[in-house]
This record gives sequence, C-alpha cells and structure tokens, in this order.
Amino acid sequence: MEEVIKIEGGHKLHGTVRISGSKNATVALIPAAILANGPVTICGVPQISDVNSLSELLKDLGVEVILKGDDILIIDPSNMTNRPMVQEAVTKLRASYYFMGALLGKYGHVEMKMPGGCYLGPRPIDLHLKGFEALGADVRYEHGTYIIDAKELTGNKIFLDISSVGATINIMMAAVYAKGRTTIENAAKEPEIIDVATLLNKMGAKIRGVGTNVITIDGVDHLDGCFHEIIPDRIEAATYLVLAAAAANEVIVENIIPQHLESLLSKLDEIGIQMEVGIDHVKIIGGSHTLQATDIKTLPYPGFATDIQQPLTALLTQAKGQSIITETIYTERFKHCMELNKMGANINVMTPSAMINGPTALTGCDVVATDLRCGACLVIAGLLAEGVTTIYEIYHIDRGYDNLDGKLTALGAKIWRETIH
Repeated sequence: MEEVIKIEGGHKLHGTVRISGSKNATVALIPAAILANGPVTICGVPQISDVNSLSELLKDLGVEVILKGDDILIIDPSNMTNRPMVQEAVTKLRASYYFMGALLGKYGHVEMKMPGGCYLGPRPIDLHLKGFEALGADVRYEHGTYIIDAKELTGNKIFLDISSVGATINIMMAAVYAKGRTTIENAAKEPEIIDVATLLNKMGAKIRGVGTNVITIDGVDHLDGCFHEIIPDRIEAATYLVLAAAAANEVIVENIIPQHLESLLSKLDEIGIQMEVGIDHVKIIGGSHTLQATDIKTLPYPGFATDIQQPLTALLTQAKGQSIITETIYTERFKHCMELNKMGANINVMTPSAMINGPTALTGCDVVATDLRCGACLVIAGLLAEGVTTIYEIYHIDRGYDNLDGKLTALGAKIWRETIH
C-alpha cells in the first residue's frame, strides 16, 4: 500500500496563496528551544512531517511539547533529561543533528546516531564536529553512534572551510553557554541562521554579526523561555512563484520577504515572466509570451539557492533555447532530470551541469519523487503536462511542504491523493 499524488495537467491557476513558516528555520528552532530553562512559544510552525518527527525526539528527552491551534508550538524543557538519541527517527531526519549542538551546549555530553534525510550526495558533518572540538569537546564514533563529551566548553576562533548552514547553526548553539567569546569565520549568511540567532538572543544569548560572514558569540550562564514568530519559507515561496510562472493566469504569492528571493526574481525576469513585487507579496501574471532560456549557477545565500534549481528545471523545459544549470552545492542533485525526461523533456546531465533544451511538450506518466525538491519539480511538471501524472514516494514532499494539495486545489489545480496496492 502506497499513497501517491495525481495531477491532471493543463488547468490554469488563479488566486492567492499564503506561504507558511520556514521549514529550514523550524527544524533548527525546535532543537534550539531546549537550550532555554523555561517554555519557548514558536508561532507560524508549518504543518510538515519533519516537525512531528522532531516533536517525538523532544518527548523522548522528557520535553513537554504542546501544539496550540494549527501553527503554535510550546516547548517546555523544564523537566528534560539528556538521553542517548539512538532512535530510528534520528536516522530518518537530517535536522536531528541540531540536537548535537544544543545538547552539547546545555549538558556537555551527547550520544547520537548518524543523522539521515534526503540523499543529495555526501553532506559530511565533519565541519560541525571540528567546531565542537575547537570549543573543547572530545568526539568519538563507536558502532554507528557519535559520543561527544566536554568537561567545559571554552570560546574559540573557528574558521569554516565551507560556509555551511548546518555547521554555523550547530556551533552557534554549542557556543551560547561556552566560557568566553566564540568567533565563527566564513559563517553562512542564510536568513534561517538569522532567525535562529534571533530566537537565542530573545532567550538571553549574546550573538552578533549574523547575516555577515563573521558571527561573534559571548557565552552566558542562563537562557530563559520566550515567544518567537518564524520567518516565511523562502523555498516554499520560490516553489509557488515558479509554479505560478509555469501555470498561472494570475497568482499572488503572499506572506513572503522579497529580499530573500532576489536571485530567483531576477532570473524569472530574465526568462520573461511578468510580475509585480510588493512589500510582502509578488503577483505573477501569466501570458502567451515566449519564455527565454537562461543559465543558472547555484551558490550559497544570497546567490541562487540549490533548493530552487530543481523546481525551476520544470519551468525551463518550456523556455526557448538551451538553459544550463550548474550545481556547485550538491552535485548529485539532478535525479529529477531523469524523471522529467520520462515526461518528454530533453535534458542532458553532465555533472555538475544539466543542459535543458526547450521548449518541449510534457506528457503525464508515472514518476518518482527521489527527494523533497525533486517532488516539487514533478508537481510543477504535472501541472504543465498533458494528461495525468502520478507521483510516487510523496513522503519526501510531505517532509517540507505544508498542505501542498490544499493550497494548489484552492488555486484551481486538479490534484488529489490515491492509495494504491
């Protein structure tokens, strides 16, 4: 028995869609909340399966988790105990690695299985571990489990070989209780990092420089509970902007921060999409004009996000000429191209680039969501295709998109779920 998503293509979209809280921020904010010594209320939490998985891990640590309404999560670590994190859930969810920094910071000891998540090629956590060691921790790996110990964490200068989002956040969480000052150089600048630092500072941490490549953390002795609203999800926003560009008469994407999307908006403009950018929304106006091919190179923020290249590939199958996407972050992130080719696309993959020759007509068929953003790409292709597209392994999509089918149905898409045997 497996649940699939089916999409009947060719229906034009119209209306307004509201973007949920950021998935990439949420999966770090939830572990960060355990650094407090009182209840933390997080507002704007997206309804995605990763949130349920993280909530289960919190409960295993004795943390009280209350969901109020649809999108408010109250996390109370007052009666928490530090236990080994060796459950199956840890290996299913990459973001579980944020518990390493949080537990090390709070207790000076962590035992954790190797974290999981979408397979996008090697995503080593060496940088995280190197950061922990620089703060004075001892790291061992025994029988598939990391054991990290520190009698005392002491601030230090840490240079990241790659400006990794995960390592920046994890080291920041470990350093909030460390003695003295920690400096992270070549830190990542993504908006999600700023959001996590904002939460920690509301609790009483002393973090400066987020959003630049040098972050300074002065250790404190105590952190309190607080209230925090999550920033909108720039990747979900980007997905709906591309989706509207592909299949809309007129769609307004609201509850967004346009500055977080500048690299995508400039590319959509280059391709020939008509749009109006407001303070917290973008209106996409469909038309019969010819779309032009473009070249894209994924880069760390504020460059073109790797998470957006897969959804955009579906749109570029409709552009005139050859588009080239070069992937510099996760070189294996091209599994969606094979699925698009099944539907009639003409894409040649020569890692680390993909050449998309267009325009090509797409036809509905059976395809597989190999990862989260591949799933988003196939939904867009399904909206463009003639006939019905059936997407398998949709648990990937549910990990990162809040109520995708409901939001699309409200815009006029023909999308539904079926259970097949």
